[in-house]
Amino acid sequence: MKGIILAGGSGTRLRPLTLGVSKQLLPVGDKPMIYYPLSVLMLTGIRDILVISTPVDLPQFQRLLGDGSQLGLSLTYRAQHRPVGLPDAFVVGADHIGDDSVALILGDNIFHGHHFYSVLAEHSTDVRGCVLFGYPVHDPERYGVGEVDADGRLLSIEEKPEKPRSNTAITGLYFYDNHVVDVARNLRPSERGELEITDVNRWYLERDAARLVNLGRGFAWLDTGTPESLLQAGQYVGTLEARQGVRIACIEEVALRMGYIDSDACYRLGVRIGPSEYGAYVRTIATELADGG
Repeated sequence: MKGIILAGGSGTRLRPLTLGVSKQLLPVGDKPMIYYPLSVLMLTGIRDILVISTPVDLPQFQRLLGDGSQLGLSLTYRAQHRPVGLPDAFVVGADHIGDDSVALILGDNIFHGHHFYSVLAEHSTDVRGCVLFGYPVHDPERYGVGEVDADGRLLSIEEKPEKPRSNTAITGLYFYDNHVVDVARNLRPSERGELEITDVNRWYLERDAARLVNLGRGFAWLDTGTPESLLQAGQYVGTLEARQGVRIACIEEVALRMGYIDSDACYRLGVRIGPSEYGAYVRTIATELADGG
């Protein structure tokens, strides 16, 4: 499976914060926002990842993450010249996807939960059709909404419905088989002139090839698209990290625990980061795991 992080857009709801920097490079806790979706793809077992952003912002991501080799990854970059909707990621990234299945994650979405690794591993294996991830919200009219029956079978998908049939929002993490490239290429724009991810998902639903995994209790899904939600995400991450003594979305630790790099390489990354608390944490984790911790 290949991975795509869609980190485009102009972040208008976050201005003036985003007038000089990409939204996905803003800090959430002590790390850039893009670390969170990147860590999700890494936990899924994906090492070949494409980052899509605007032509202006793309060099900033390249400067931050490089080619990914320091993390045992292969990171490539592609510019999206016009923000025409999420499905455009599959058109822009068609060469990257090739004949594989693909995971798309939005660059401003944060996921966290116990045994999330197991959930990702279970549903990313042999993807046939599409796998969507749902999360209960109190304001489903703001989201794409999935309706399931008593057996958990997906019945309908609606985009920002006035009268939602459920409170299950479809999050910004999607797994698709290889058909998604052709589906995206043949989509017609909506009345807003954009390609809609809901139309992609409905294509699979109409062929009884769409599944909805309800993350529900024990998980957190945070969308950081507004100043309020960005602040809440930072508070959530900071509180959890302070109480548990671990760091969420520490990509160096994820790379080490997934076996993408060894302890020595991880320690060197901690040294390169420097004297910050984050750098010290990376060095500590590398030392502990080298000693069998």
